Amino acid sequence: MIPFLDLKKINQQYREELIGAATNVIDSGWYVQGAQVEAFEREFSDYCGVKHCIGVANGLDALILIFRAYKELGRLKEGDEVIVPANTYIASILAITENRLKPVLVEPDEQTYNLDPKLIEQAITPKTKAILAVHLYGQLADMLEINKIAKKNNLLVIEDSAQAHGASINGKKAGNWGDASGFSFYPGKNLGGLGDGGAVTTNDEELAITIRALGNYGSHKKYQHLYKGINSRLDEIQASMLRVKLKYLDNEIKHRREVAEYYLKNIKNENIVLPTITTDGVWHLFVIRVDKRESLQEYLLVNGIQTLMHYPLAPHKQEAYVEWDNKNYPISEQIHDEVLSLPISGVQSLEDTKRIVEILNGNIVSAAGKKVEISSK
Repeated sequence: MIPFLDLKKINQQYREELIGAATNVIDSGWYVQGAQVEAFEREFSDYCGVKHCIGVANGLDALILIFRAYKELGRLKEGDEVIVPANTYIASILAITENRLKPVLVEPDEQTYNLDPKLIEQAITPKTKAILAVHLYGQLADMLEINKIAKKNNLLVIEDSAQAHGASINGKKAGNWGDASGFSFYPGKNLGGLGDGGAVTTNDEELAITIRALGNYGSHKKYQHLYKGINSRLDEIQASMLRVKLKYLDNEIKHRREVAEYYLKNIKNENIVLPTITTDGVWHLFVIRVDKRESLQEYLLVNGIQTLMHYPLAPHKQEAYVEWDNKNYPISEQIHDEVLSLPISGVQSLEDTKRIVEILNGNIVSAAGKKVEISSK
């Protein structure tokens, strides 16, 4: 079986270093808010090209804390509108509603799957105060245009960089385009820990200080609490793991780009829509589109290839947001009906990549030996 993502093999590359890093933390006797977190924050901020990095418990908390901090600083208030892609992972929207802000869903560009700048302007109202630009699948949104729109309308720009560690436009990386950015270090990310973790990056010192306090029970100084905060802190063990893996992130990205390039050059199936490259992306996911996705997924599984769907159901169709059930976002709905993610990682072999391409280009045959239709055209 060719796995969708072999996390064991990925981390096996760095096994001795990871064990050494964990051992150092265990032997230090200091497990929260210590030297490892401080060092990782410094190293990751340098990597992203920003002034500040604040480690938090996970990627969702990173976004929640950004919006919460802007409320505490008077830049946002309950009921303010935040523009967000209609086809994003639900966490982007949860961060908005958790802060009692109003998500305004905007359709994506059908080629890039990221926010369509032309539609952003149409969605702006007097209540619009921010744009949440999601860098879906590891490719940056059109930040040049988004920032122009934001400047023109005096809007905050917040990046959801959970899938985009190291992605860039003109050499400027994810996490350094907006007023603030949320990152996830979930194990399956390009820079993934061995457990949950997240971070906020920003060039705004006041925002950084506020977020750090909010994630530490609202405290900037022990037993003194400025805010009704939460407990959301990156721990020493995860920070030490991430410090090891950050050193190799660019190599991992390089290999992912090689796998993606092979797919793009060699998949020759008229029923499959390949992704479009518009930025210096990092290929967190390699997402194709096909009319009859389940049939193709079955065929690939029968042939020993694991795939996943990112994502099978649009946020406005989820029970969590039943109030949006009557909303209509045809581009997003079509994308969610058709997307299928092929295996891709920093350890995927050329042999496995070639095998996947050969199967995709071959006669589509099911387990029963019958031809499987993957297009309704």
